[in-house]
Amino acid sequence: MNKDEKKAVKKLAKQNQSKVVAFRLGVLYIAVLLAFVGLSIRLIKITRENNDEYQQRILAQQSYDSKTLAAKRGEIIDCNGTILAASKENYNVILDVKMLLDADRQAGDNTCSFETIKALSETFGVEENIIRQYINDVPDSQYFVVKKGASYEEMKRFNAFTDKPTEENKATSLYNEKIKGVWFEKYYVRDYPQKSLASDVIGFSKSEGQASYGLEQYYNDELTGTPGRKYGFLSDETTVEITTIPATDGYTLVSTLDANVQMMVEKHLREFAEEYKDNARPGWGAQNLGCIVMRANTGEILAMADFPNFDLTDPEDLSILYTEEQIKQMQDEGTYRDACDALWRNYCISNTFEPGSVMKPFTVAMGLETGKITGNESYTCNGSLKVADHEIHCHNTNGDGTLSVRGAVAKSCNVALMYMSRAIGEETFLQYQSIFNLGLKTNIDLSGEARTENLVFNERTLHESELATASFGQGFNVTMIQMCAGYAALVNGGYYYEPHLVSKILSPGGTVVKNIEPRLIKQIVSNSTSDKIVEYCNAVVTEGTGFRSKPAGYTNGGKTGTAETLPRGNGEYILSFISHIPADNPEIICYVVIDRPNVSVQEDAKYATILSRQILTDILPYLNIPMTEELSEKDIEELSQLDLSVLTGRIETGTDEAGDGAANAPDPSIDLSAELSDNGDEYTP
Repeated sequence: MNKDEKKAVKKLAKQNQSKVVAFRLGVLYIAVLLAFVGLSIRLIKITRENNDEYQQRILAQQSYDSKTLAAKRGEIIDCNGTILAASKENYNVILDVKMLLDADRQAGDNTCSFETIKALSETFGVEENIIRQYINDVPDSQYFVVKKGASYEEMKRFNAFTDKPTEENKATSLYNEKIKGVWFEKYYVRDYPQKSLASDVIGFSKSEGQASYGLEQYYNDELTGTPGRKYGFLSDETTVEITTIPATDGYTLVSTLDANVQMMVEKHLREFAEEYKDNARPGWGAQNLGCIVMRANTGEILAMADFPNFDLTDPEDLSILYTEEQIKQMQDEGTYRDACDALWRNYCISNTFEPGSVMKPFTVAMGLETGKITGNESYTCNGSLKVADHEIHCHNTNGDGTLSVRGAVAKSCNVALMYMSRAIGEETFLQYQSIFNLGLKTNIDLSGEARTENLVFNERTLHESELATASFGQGFNVTMIQMCAGYAALVNGGYYYEPHLVSKILSPGGTVVKNIEPRLIKQIVSNSTSDKIVEYCNAVVTEGTGFRSKPAGYTNGGKTGTAETLPRGNGEYILSFISHIPADNPEIICYVVIDRPNVSVQEDAKYATILSRQILTDILPYLNIPMTEELSEKDIEELSQLDLSVLTGRIETGTDEAGDGAANAPDPSIDLSAELSDNGDEYTP
């Protein structure tokens, strides 16, 4: 085979090979095509036969928005319906950028963006550039917070652009169909319209479901509602349905507080603090001031106030106590929170102190109730008494002479009370300490009541000398609310009522969910013992140390207290006066405490008795307590000058001035500079 023949054979072989490859490719192509057609037919068949099942599977894998619907926290109102705490609606303004840009694309221009941005800026005061910048940066966003905390009025103004007109308002409607993608996210913020009024009693709530101090914390479960929910789900018909479970708002508390009485009390506490400000040392007129006004026969608290207090709308503002430099220093040192907690504490229930001579009616009641004394005894006071190798002095170091039981209470004689405590004995004293609820919580419905079981005497700590000093309120600690509740029982026939601040709980619709009736705990003394304690405490005002406490037009009884703080001999005292009104049929208890007054000589009960008189002169006519005696010309003049501007209807301003002129001044007939004596409770008219 020549060369040309070989080339022809090779060429023919290549041609045959190409035909084989082409044939095989054709067969493969046809096979693939037939397989694809078969698969398509199968898919169509599956889709027809199982359409609903697969549609549900696909939809079930999609995500649906679930939105929490805020519940409204319940209100706190006073006994007259004055709102002390409420929740008001606020709104976050939300822009769905993706929806807005989709609207632009459908319209073929940017008029929707232009009109929407313009309306947002004009209504909510947000700069247009800020909105445009966000739209450019995040075009797929569906949740852009244009403004936080928009008011209900602002929302209504904006909705005027988006609410479609009706036949009735078509002529005045501001509806703009170009505004797209804006919606409002509702939430609630706590509002305290009376600002600092009863701040320590109310407490505060800064976020829903969380509360600090006072009624807000104690009744947090009742005040907190149940959030609702809006969510999508798949129905049996393979469609997405939206279901809404509405929120359940919180309950409303009806307090026993009377906002008018509370305002009057707070006014007088602040006036005292301002009158003696920077007097003997830098600072307010006392380290603390406290006052409780309570109904003697029910335990209902009409007012509970202390000073300094704080603004519930801005509880972390410490400017009432500290300068800006001091606040900054505390923030740097990490002690700022401690200072806030100290200000937020309710002095009337959280702070403890030695009661001083206010304890004396309790000691006398122990003796009378057990028969250890009869009330017919007499005691001689020479200025001191030796007890277990200790010389314990009376407040009157010159001695009170011979005194009856009544005279001992009226003149507040320590020596006479020490003689009585000898007759009473340690075992009886401890027994009645518990009966009078000293060392035990009163269980008042407030958060923060102090525990005092370790601050009173027990079998291991009460000995002869301790018993002697305990008889006049030294050596153990109490709270104001313990003494107030106990004294009320001593003078109301012996019936101990649990002090309380809430009388009703109402549903969001206003129906009564729970009535909180006065709770009688026990009878601590007999009616006859109570009658004698009333008689002796009335003598404190008519014959003894409380003579300056008598309010205009009323007779009253009570007991003064001057408790020396630790360490002994430091010259610092806690002054107090507890009073019942009217004298012979007690209805109201008023307990005033002045913690280390800002004066050069603190051991002087007149500061407490005068402050009590000023408070009672204001509140008794308002409470419609009938006057028990004719008014003198001085009484008439004093009553005509009462500052009634504190009554509710007035919302506090930021200045919170104490007032001016004679209407707010102490009674000019009382010589505030005159000393009772250097020994506190002594009666020297």
